[in-house]
Amino acid sequence: MVTGRRTALAVTLAVIMGMGSAAALADGISDNVVKIGVLTDMSGQFSHESGEGAVAAVRMAIEDFGGKVRGKPIELVVADHQNKSDIALGIARKWFDVENVDMIANLINSSIALGVTQLAKDKDRIAIVNGSGSSRLTGDGCTPNSIHYAYDTYSLAKGTGTAMMKAGGTSWYFLTADYAFGHALEADTTAVIKALGGQVLGSTRYPVETSDQSSFLLQAQASKAKVVGLAGSGTVFVNAVKAAQEFGIQRNGQTLAGLLVWITDIKSLGLDVAQGLILTDAFYWDRDDETRAWSKRFSERMKRAPHMGDAIEAAGTDDAKAVMAKMREMPINDFFAKNGRIREDGRMVHDMYVYEVKKPSESKGEWDYYKLRAVIPGNEAFRSLKDSTCPLVKKG
Repeated sequence: MVTGRRTALAVTLAVIMGMGSAAALADGISDNVVKIGVLTDMSGQFSHESGEGAVAAVRMAIEDFGGKVRGKPIELVVADHQNKSDIALGIARKWFDVENVDMIANLINSSIALGVTQLAKDKDRIAIVNGSGSSRLTGDGCTPNSIHYAYDTYSLAKGTGTAMMKAGGTSWYFLTADYAFGHALEADTTAVIKALGGQVLGSTRYPVETSDQSSFLLQAQASKAKVVGLAGSGTVFVNAVKAAQEFGIQRNGQTLAGLLVWITDIKSLGLDVAQGLILTDAFYWDRDDETRAWSKRFSERMKRAPHMGDAIEAAGTDDAKAVMAKMREMPINDFFAKNGRIREDGRMVHDMYVYEVKKPSESKGEWDYYKLRAVIPGNEAFRSLKDSTCPLVKKG
């Protein structure tokens, strides 16, 4: 067992080992194996934010744990959901019903995550969401069988929205991806803007697979908003930033706000284009000695720096209720989070970080992209339980 680390994987496996006498686990592990499924985007626009990196992170965690739980081997299965909900649900249902997969991880794409977490509840298995960001996953879409790990739209809005408002960005226009994540990100950021006395001048929703942002950017430019908020991610976000530079949006006095930015996006854009972007993140490889040590191992495998979607993955076992209850009791201390905790709504609470992308002259080398602007304590970074719409949260 790995000492000094309690990632979601380590916590879950430790719970399994520590509960050997529990009646719920008296029959042992199904199929004499613990099966972890990574259901992710292996080939589409979110593959750089998940895909092979997510799979590599799970393999590393399994290796660190010794490859076994209570003498039973840990088996990894992987599938590409192709960013299609029907395909994702079909795979998840087969994994649960036929292949006895105990837990599904990653689940990038919020529409898919919302569907699979509900299926996990119905099948009494575990789903740990690390790729998707919709705050609905711990709101009206919460389940007793799922955990939302790295970030969500509320924390992204809180960090970037607040930073931009403090810098004078008091009027906004949104370019929003037309699916669950984009809608939630726009709504959460709008709430932050209005709470701080700002205004939203308009928004345009674009198809999630669109390749040309030109007409949308022209509308944003015509709005004269001080900030153009990009409420989307993946290759569409990268293309939008490049197109915005071509249209001269920044040169004409408007500021771009990337509301979900991955370090791989900065690599694709280059510092010449990305410099000055403000972003909120849960993980940066160069934050401290622990992040640098783990990131070095990851980079040796993947030939790139890791991001928050790679840094934490998880595993599960047969008795979902028993394991989930125990996981909520245990603090999480690792290279990703210090004194992290899992609330009753499924949110893993931890600090978030606001960064600014460096100028080329400030960077000391490849992947040296960020400088820290602010730390948001976990109790401020995520929506409070008193404001939660999760039916699992007891109030009063």
